[in-house]
Amino acid sequence: MDASDAALYATLLKEAPGGLAFFDAELRCRRASDGLAALLGRSVHDLQQHRPAECLPEPLATAFEDALRTVLAEGEPLDDELVVPAPEPAPEADAGTDAPGGAVDAPPAAAVAERVLACCWLPARGPGGERPGGEAPGVVLAVLDVTERRRAEEVVRRKEQRYRSLVEAGEQVVWVAAADGEVTDDAPEWRAITGQAPDEYTEGGWLSVVHPEDRPRIEMIWAGAVEENRVFETNYRIRTKSGAYRHFDVRAVPIWEGGAVIEWVGANTDVTGQREAEEMRGRLTEQLSAAALRTARLQQATSMLAEALTVSQVVQVITEVGRSAIGADYSAVALLDDDKLRLSIVTPSQPGAEDDSGHATPAEIKVGDQTVMSIAVREGRPFLAEHPDSLRLQLGRDEKGLFARHTEERAWVGLPLLAAGAPIGALRFSFTRPREITEEERVFLEALAGQCALAVERALLFEREHKTAEELQRSLLPSDLPQLPGMVLAARYNPATRHVQVGGDWYDVFRLPDDRLAVAVGDVMGKGVLAAAGMGRVRNALRALALNDPSPAAVLTGLDRLFSATEDEEQFTTVTYAVIDPETGRGAFSNAGHPPALLISPDALAKVSEEEAGTPLGWPSEREQTSFSIETGNTVVFYSDGLVENRRRGVHAGLEELVAVAEDAPPEVVGDPERLVDFLVDRMLAGYEQVDDVTVLALHVPPKPA
Repeated sequence: MDASDAALYATLLKEAPGGLAFFDAELRCRRASDGLAALLGRSVHDLQQHRPAECLPEPLATAFEDALRTVLAEGEPLDDELVVPAPEPAPEADAGTDAPGGAVDAPPAAAVAERVLACCWLPARGPGGERPGGEAPGVVLAVLDVTERRRAEEVVRRKEQRYRSLVEAGEQVVWVAAADGEVTDDAPEWRAITGQAPDEYTEGGWLSVVHPEDRPRIEMIWAGAVEENRVFETNYRIRTKSGAYRHFDVRAVPIWEGGAVIEWVGANTDVTGQREAEEMRGRLTEQLSAAALRTARLQQATSMLAEALTVSQVVQVITEVGRSAIGADYSAVALLDDDKLRLSIVTPSQPGAEDDSGHATPAEIKVGDQTVMSIAVREGRPFLAEHPDSLRLQLGRDEKGLFARHTEERAWVGLPLLAAGAPIGALRFSFTRPREITEEERVFLEALAGQCALAVERALLFEREHKTAEELQRSLLPSDLPQLPGMVLAARYNPATRHVQVGGDWYDVFRLPDDRLAVAVGDVMGKGVLAAAGMGRVRNALRALALNDPSPAAVLTGLDRLFSATEDEEQFTTVTYAVIDPETGRGAFSNAGHPPALLISPDALAKVSEEEAGTPLGWPSEREQTSFSIETGNTVVFYSDGLVENRRRGVHAGLEELVAVAEDAPPEVVGDPERLVDFLVDRMLAGYEQVDDVTVLALHVPPKPA
C-alpha cells in the first residue's frame, strides 16, 4: 500500500461522517472506524476482533449477523435500516482510569439516544473483483446516521395524518388539480360523497355532478380563476350518490413555485345544514312578516269598516284589503235577499269602480246553484278550489254565467258572511293562477269575512234608518219657498257627507195670518232619526206658537218652556226666528244661540249682525227681539254654524271669512239669491273637510221696477 492509500484509509477510519467496518467470513469485525463506534455506542476496541453477538446488544447483534450471512451467501449488496437502542447508563469509573486497552475515544453512554442507521452491506472483492474460491473474503459495512431525517419524515407524516383527520372530521373534501385546472389526483372524500370513480371526475368530469342550475356559473368562474391564477371561492350544489343535492362552499388556491403555478389545492365544505337553517329562518321570517302584514291588514279593515256607512262602502273596503292581503285578482260581495233564495252582487262605491261580475246591473245568483258563493252560503263554511280541476270536481262542472268573462281564473275562495250564525251573503276572491290557500291565510280570510259581515249588518241598519230619516226630513222641510212679489227667497241644505243626508239642520218659511212672513233657521245637535225627530218637534212647535203670537220674543219664550218640559237636558238646539213684512221689508227677529245673520248691500260693506246671540233653547234666559229693515237691493242671509266652523277654522275666523267672501261676490250674484247661496257655500267650503251640515237661507229685496 503506498502512502496515498494509507492516508486515505486512515482518514476514512478517523474522519468519515458515517461509519465503516470490515467483517471476515467468520463474521468477525476486522476493522471499524471511529464513526461507527460512536454510532453504535461502543469503542473501536470493543468492536474489533469480535463478532456482533459478542459486542452488541440484542436484537441489534442478530440483525448484524443475519445481514452478514446473507451477503456472504449471495454475494450481492444489501441495504437495510437498523435501530440502535439507547444504551443503559454505565457505572461510574474511578477518575483517571482509561478504558480497557487504553482507548479513551468512546463518548459517554448516557449521551447516546436511540438512533436509526442506514446500512449498506457490500461483499468484499479481490483485486480484480473476483470472488476467490467462489466465496467473498468478507463484507464491507457503510453506515449513515439518518435519525434526524427519519424524525423529520415522521413529523411530516404525523402532520399529514392530523391534517387528514381534521379534514375528515370537518366533512371537507380536499382535492388537488394540475396547473391547467384538470383534476388528476385521487380524492377519496369526493368519491365517498358523489360515488364517482377517479376516471369519472378527472379532466372536468366533476362538473357532471354539479347542479344543472349552478354548472354554467361554476364552469365559468373556475375557468377564469385558472386563467388568471386567482383564488377560486364560491358555492354550489353537488349531487350525492343517493341522488340528493347538498350545498358546498369551495375555496381553491394556486400553489406557486418559481413564479409559476404548479398545481391547485382546494377544499369543499358541506354547508347544507347551515343553508337549510338559513332557508328555514328565511321562511319563518317571511311567514312572520306575512302574518304581521295580515294582522295589520285586518286592523286596517276594522278601522276602515268602522267608517263605512253603506253596504257599497263596505264592499269597497273589503275589496281593497282582501286583494292586497292575499294577492287576489278579482273579488265580489253578494247579499241574500229577503226570501233567502238569491244572492245579489253589490257594486263598490268608489267612482269608476266596476263590479267583478262584468254586468251593468247587479247580478243575481240562485242559492241553489252550483257556484262558489252559493256553496259557501248553503254550507256555511269556506269554499276553496286551488285549481280548475278542483273546481270542476267540487262543482261537477265549470262555474259559468256570473264571472264568465274572467276566463283566466285558476283558483277560487268563497266565504260565507254570517251574522248571529245565519248567512246574510258571501265573499268571493279569485286568482289568475293556481293558488294554495295556507292555514294562516284561511284564518285571516275567515276573520275578514267576519268583519265584513258585521259591517254589512251595521250598514244595512244604517241604510234603513237613513231611509226613514230621509223620508221624515223630506216631510218636515218645506218643499217650496213662498213666491212673493217684493221679496225673493233661496235655500240650500248640504249634509256633512254625501251619504249622511239627514241631520239636525232645518229651515222654515211660512205665511202668517196677517200676510207677514215667518222665517226660521235652526240646528238640532245630532244625526239620523233622533235629530230629524227633534227637528220636527221644534219646527212644529214654532209654527203652533207663531200662529198664536208671532212676535219673535214670544215664540222663543214658548219654545224655551216646551223644550225644558219635553227635551233631554243634554240636547243642544239653536234657532233664529224672524217676522218680516214683505211689502216694506221691515220686521223683528230673536236669536237663541244661533250664528248672526249676514247683511249684504250693494251700497255698503257686508257685515254680520252685532246683536247678542242669546242662549240655546231651554237655557234660562229672557228673550228679546230686535227690529230691522231690509232695504231695496239688500239681502239677509241666515245660516247654520257648519258654514263658518270646521276642524281647521274657528267661528270668529269663519265669520270674518264669510264677510270677505260676501264682499267678493259680483253684483249679478248678489242680486240673485239662488246664485248667491251657491256662491257662499262653494267658497266657504273650498279647501276644508265638511264635518257638519250646512244650511243657508237668503232673503233678497229686489229693486222696484222703474
